[in-house]
Amino acid sequence: MITQAQKTTSTKLIMGNPAPPLEVSTLNGGVWKLIDQAPEQYTMVVFYRGSHCPVCQQHIIDLNRKLDAFKKLGVSAIAISGDTQEQTKQFQEKASLQQVTIGYGLTPEEMRHWGLYLSQGHFEHEPALFSEPALFLIKPDNRLYFANIGTHPFSRVDFDFLLQGLEYIIPRNYPFRGTEWD
Repeated sequence: MITQAQKTTSTKLIMGNPAPPLEVSTLNGGVWKLIDQAPEQYTMVVFYRGSHCPVCQQHIIDLNRKLDAFKKLGVSAIAISGDTQEQTKQFQEKASLQQVTIGYGLTPEEMRHWGLYLSQGHFEHEPALFSEPALFLIKPDNRLYFANIGTHPFSRVDFDFLLQGLEYIIPRNYPFRGTEWD
C-alpha cells in the first residue's frame, strides 16, 4: 500500500505557458475543445467535484446566474466534472441550468494533467474518485492567465469577486502573475 508520504505531487502549471489540452463532451451533444475557443478576453474553465456536492451545485447555479456579466467582459465559460452524462443531465435539470455549458466525463488522468487535487469518495453518495474544485482563466492565445486550485469543497473563487477583479484588470492589460517558480 502506498502511504501519503510516498505519493508524488503533480507538476505545477505556470502562468503564461500554454494550457494543457482539454476536450470534453457536453450536454448539448458536442465536444468542447479548449484550443477551438476564441473569447474576446478569457475562457473560464470551472472544474467542480460533481453533482454529489451541494456546494458545487450552489457554485454552478451562481455561475449560471452571472454568465451574462462574464460575457459582457469578454469571458466565455464552461463547468466540467468527472460525472457521467446521466448524472450531469440530472444535475442540469435539477438546478435549472439554462446558460452555462456543462462538460462531463473528465478522467482522473485529465484531472491530474490540469494539476487538480483528487479525492477518494468516503461517503455513500460520493463517487470512488473525483477532483476538487478549480478555476482557470485562459487567454485567447491559449496561455494560462489565472489558476485557483482547491483541496476542499469550500475552496473556490467567489464569482462576484472575480467579476470585480476582471473589471479592474482587463482595461489595464494586467500582467501575468505566478510566472516565477524557481
